Formats: sequence, C-alpha cells, structure tokens
Amino acid sequence: MPANLSPEYKAAAEALRRARDPAERLEHLREMLRVIPKHKGTDHLQADLKHRIKELDEELAGPKKGGARSSPSLVVRPEGAAQVAILGPPNSGKSALHARLTGSSARVAPYPFTTQYPEPGMMPIEDILLQLVDLPPLSPQHPVTWIGSTLQSADACLLVVDISDPEAVQQVEDLQAMLEGRRVGLTRAWPVDPDPAGQEREEGEDPFALTLPVLLVANKSDLDPDSRADVAALEELLGVDYPAMVVSAQTGAGLDRLGPWLFDRLGIVRVYTKAPGKPADHHKPFTLRRGQTVADVARLVHRELLESIKYARLWNASHEGQHVGRDHPLEDRDVVELHE
Repeated sequence: MPANLSPEYKAAAEALRRARDPAERLEHLREMLRVIPKHKGTDHLQADLKHRIKELDEELAGPKKGGARSSPSLVVRPEGAAQVAILGPPNSGKSALHARLTGSSARVAPYPFTTQYPEPGMMPIEDILLQLVDLPPLSPQHPVTWIGSTLQSADACLLVVDISDPEAVQQVEDLQAMLEGRRVGLTRAWPVDPDPAGQEREEGEDPFALTLPVLLVANKSDLDPDSRADVAALEELLGVDYPAMVVSAQTGAGLDRLGPWLFDRLGIVRVYTKAPGKPADHHKPFTLRRGQTVADVARLVHRELLESIKYARLWNASHEGQHVGRDHPLEDRDVVELHE
C-alpha cells in the first residue's frame, strides 16, 4: 500500500535531515509522527518514529529521578563549529589520534575495544573549535547497535585505518557493512562540493538514512614507509575514491594539516558581530556554512531577532559599513552590525 505522504510530513522529514542538535531532532520527529497519514501503508514508519522518539527522549532526559545512569550517554550534543565522528576498526589508533588532537583524557591502549562509549573532545582551529567524537571500534566481533542513532548529530566523519595492517581491506569492508546495516553511508562529497545526487528525494525514501562525508585517515605512517602507495592500493581494492590523508598519531606527522582541511571542506564561515558605535568582537565568532546569510546570524544571536531583523551593515575587504539585506550571503571573517 503506498504511503501517500503529505507535504507537511515531507517538510518535517527534510527539517529532520538538516537538524543536528538532538533536542531539535526530537521536535521534528514528533512533528513527523503528528502529521503522518495514519493507515496500513505507514504502519512500519509510524513504529520506527515512535521507537526513535522514545530512544532520543530517554537519552535527553537523562537518569530517572532517584536513580543513576548505568552507562554514559549515547547522544553527544553538538558543540563548536561542527561535529566530526571518528570511526575505525580495532587498533587503528582512533583514540590516540583523538587524544593528540583534542588533549582529551580518553583511554589509549595497545589492545582493541578500549573505547566503549562516545568520547567527545574539542580541537582548536585558529579562533574556533571543532568537536571530535571518538566512537567504539566497529567490527563483527564488537557490534555497536546504537551507532546509527549516535551518528545522527555528526556533520562528517574521519575513517581511521592502520595502513600498516595487512587486514586493513577486510576491516574496512566489515566496517562499511556494519554502517550500512544501520542505514549509514559514507561519501567522498563534502559540503563545499556540488551534490551529485541533487536535493530532491522520492516519496517513501528512508527519512532516517544518513550519508556522511568521509576523510580516510591513514594512521601509523611511522610504521609504513610506503603509506601513500598503500592508501592508493587500499582504495582501489575497496572500490572507493575517498579523500585521504597520511598521518601518525604517534609522532604527530601530518596532523597539522587535518584541522585546516576540515575547516575548508566543511565550508565553515566565521562571522564577527558588533554593536553600533562599538568595535567588533573578534574573540568569539559565530560559525555558519558557505551560502548562509545575515538572517542566519540573527537566528544564532537570538531566535526572536530573526523575526525583527531588517538589515545589517557589513565590513570586510570590499565593504566598509555597507547596508545589506537579510538574505545577503556572508563570507569568512565578515563583520556584521544587525539592525531591527
């Protein structure tokens, strides 16, 4: 029986796909359940919606009154300019990489399955922070049933591989299969790239399917003098063409390029605000994506301001206080003065 999904449902589903904050996602899930046509053709989808609402609601609510949570939260609230998940097979050096980039106190050990739950940390890039989330290793011997739900808030991922391991190809194939089983796909296309698949979605397409931009991080290059050639061979055998970077979490080689690469490929734009007659605040920028506008900055400053903003004054290399409208796209390091 066809689902015959309504325009209201499709709008809520599209909003869910764009949302990264767990509380915002919960709001859109409830709206999808409210407006979905109620008939046999949507029974399965209704059940899926109810399950995801219950799962996310419990995570956001935290421990019940009078009780303690038996394990850490599986939902990582996004912080900083973007959330990047760190995926990889056992002993690929994920946790060592995470600790080196963020200064976190995550456990690092020379044996598999050290990481059991999501471990967030913040990586500085100039005057912003990126949130890196170290996740448990993925392998058939260590199923992580909740990985699909946890990844819903991620903007992208790093696929960390021990390039010196002769089993690397099989490990990555197993990892990809586990992700596909949780409705998660990986793509070489990042936000700054044109979307080859287009933006329109067909009716009945899985609203919970997730496709994450991926950077293949070939770790432990200090153990493999032929790392770059081995990366090319690995991708050929896997039949993929992911962007790749050769690094060593042990020595730090190549890690200085990782932050700037992510900044550029995620399309991050820093915008500084100022009050009339006062200098701009260059200490804590608001972060947007390429193509976002004055109205998006107003929403970040305060939701109510989004409704009342009329125009802005703009300062950058080519503008000195020029008046621009709500829909004016902003560029990195723009300074804006919002006017109601």
